Amino acid sequence: MSYLDFFPSARRDELVRIRTEKKDWVNQTKKGFLRFREPSESVRHLRASLCDFSGDIVQIGRENDISPEERNKVFKVMRSFMPWRKGPFNVFGIDIDAEWRSERKWNRLLPELPPLKNKIVADIGCNNGYYMFRMAHYQPKLVLGFEPYVQHFYTFRTLNGFAAQENLAIDLLGVEHIELFPECFDVIFLLGIIYHRPSPLDTLRDIFTALKPGGTLLLESQAIPGNEPIALFPEKTYAKVPGSWFIPTGTCLAHWLARTGYSDIQLFNSHPMSPEEQRRTEWMNFESYEDFIDKESSELTIERYPAPWRVFLKAIK
Repeated sequence: MSYLDFFPSARRDELVRIRTEKKDWVNQTKKGFLRFREPSESVRHLRASLCDFSGDIVQIGRENDISPEERNKVFKVMRSFMPWRKGPFNVFGIDIDAEWRSERKWNRLLPELPPLKNKIVADIGCNNGYYMFRMAHYQPKLVLGFEPYVQHFYTFRTLNGFAAQENLAIDLLGVEHIELFPECFDVIFLLGIIYHRPSPLDTLRDIFTALKPGGTLLLESQAIPGNEPIALFPEKTYAKVPGSWFIPTGTCLAHWLARTGYSDIQLFNSHPMSPEEQRRTEWMNFESYEDFIDKESSELTIERYPAPWRVFLKAIK
């Protein structure tokens, strides 16, 4: 059964064409694709006897589900998917400590989480699927992950190959494809994406179109501190990230939502970022938060802009 069967109102012809193009693209024999595809395929026969998505650590399998030789192979495959940005995971007894303490973000979302049982959900920019697995605990009918990056696509495919969660699916789609799903989703998660969009209002309008009437958007974003309805537009980079466009305050983001048609808008959590929540680990050994912040003042980025906060909003169509 294709996930498209869950979306009778989707623009199916366009989606089939795009999915065919993406499939041809990802199945190329170039090194950039093989470096993730081959490790994934080497362990696709393994299955977990138990999965637990109720706690902070996404647990997939037990250590004794597989032989020591297979476990060593799984360890090497997991290492091949580095750097791990979202987590934590425990896979067949292998602890994976990702750059982000993603359970903290999820726990901030929980008080405002709408009912997910038997719902159709989108996770836009789902990365390796950490939040999708956390959603699976609530028995949605389907969670579709939008993830255009090959590394994250194969990481999730491998993890869910072990976990065998039939109500979780992923495709090589970006947020720009959400408009092809008019009135398809009960809930849409947009976590850590909006400030990477050069036209955030257009993105919010497209997501509005994709929600069913009465549907819920859960939005989390990098932000600058303050209550004024303003957004920072960095000259080149923000916290060393060139793909950052508009960095709003929480108030500004709430105004964006109101101006693009949403109602019942709630700004329900905001907090400054910290090196305790985003940091280097053995599974992500590149630069992280402490490298993005001014050495003399933790309230400024390396470019001397206001240091980032994170804001959480909920809005209804």
